[in-house]
Amino acid sequence: MKKTDAQGGYLFSKRYSNYVFTLLFLLYLFDYADRMVVNSMFTSIQKDWFITDTQCGWLVSVIYLAIGILTFPVSILIDRWSRTKTIGIMAIIWSIATALCALTGNYVQLFMARVMIGFGEAGYAPGGSALISGMYPVEKRSKIMGLWNASIPLGSAVGVTMGGIIAQSLGWKHAFGLVALPGFLIAILFLFVKDYKTVDLSYVNKFNNKIRMERKDIFMEFLKKPSVLFTYFGMAAVVFVTTAMMVWLPKYFETQLNIEPKTAGTLGGAVMLLALIGAPLGGYLIDKWRVKEPRARLLFPTLSTLLSAIILFIAFYVFSGKAQIVVLFGFGVTVMTFISGAVAVTQDVIHPGLRATSYAIAVAVQNLLGSFTAPIVLGKISDLSSLKVSMSILPFMLLVGALLFYLGSRHYVSDMSRVTKVDLVPA
Repeated sequence: MKKTDAQGGYLFSKRYSNYVFTLLFLLYLFDYADRMVVNSMFTSIQKDWFITDTQCGWLVSVIYLAIGILTFPVSILIDRWSRTKTIGIMAIIWSIATALCALTGNYVQLFMARVMIGFGEAGYAPGGSALISGMYPVEKRSKIMGLWNASIPLGSAVGVTMGGIIAQSLGWKHAFGLVALPGFLIAILFLFVKDYKTVDLSYVNKFNNKIRMERKDIFMEFLKKPSVLFTYFGMAAVVFVTTAMMVWLPKYFETQLNIEPKTAGTLGGAVMLLALIGAPLGGYLIDKWRVKEPRARLLFPTLSTLLSAIILFIAFYVFSGKAQIVVLFGFGVTVMTFISGAVAVTQDVIHPGLRATSYAIAVAVQNLLGSFTAPIVLGKISDLSSLKVSMSILPFMLLVGALLFYLGSRHYVSDMSRVTKVDLVPA
């Protein structure tokens, strides 16, 4: 059965697509809860094990390093085998690894358990983005991607908030076990979700002949698409900032504003939780604007990222105390509005049989240059100077991201015109 007009452009029925989307949303939520639960427990872990800010940063960065290393080979498995089975298996792995963190007795053991979490999470974002792109009509892609990525701030907020509360009430190790269980149960359900058939890697040449893609053709599919290349690096610049904020904002509130750990974790989570509004709002506005402006999926991230840079500059350079927190709430709304358009571009301009691979490249770039780098760089600057100084560099990284999105927008239309059209078929 092919995707038909009777189904409104959906691969499956709309109802079943929404069911799968709900599971994907919940898995992404607990993906980030498991990843970020450690952030608000830094002070507690430092008291027990006498570790530095740099070592705390590594507990987060190592996950992104592991994802960056493994995401590309896993994405090939996803594209050529099964999106749903790979997602389910890897979610089980990262949930078990999170639970193992509760049993660690020293820094090295906790570090290795966090590495396992990264290995488990490596294939989730590429698999999920490919599945969503296949299930929903292209004109709704930004909106659905925005809704899906809203689970990132929500999961991060859940992890950071729970970490702070449980660490203060029961001890920090208990938080790992409590956030691991829901993801494990959802992963079991996902093993039985429908998928679409593996897409044949071929294209139609100028003589209208169907040609099977060779390795060099696959490489050129990406290298000849400037819009997606600029998007990869634009995403990395913004993710550097969002990761830094999620990791260090609770401690910034503790040390700079003299807020107790429990409240600092809650406030830090609340700032990033506001992206729950921004991510789907950005997707909705992008799809509306795209009706008149074909480049909207990259022009909107350009403008929203520039706005976020201005707000964050004002927060760190102009205000302090309660006023600073209020301005940071505004930043929390705007900073993730870019994500739906950027993720959609990684799927729009690439052959349908390489969608997971495309987002895997995005994940590798943004993790290695953004998420992996940010906690360590800011932790090192904090050790050498202060956390206030390290946080003050973040607005300028957003300016870099805005410039990269704009450069990508100049190539988007021509890149779209060269995409191979393929009808997906349910398995």
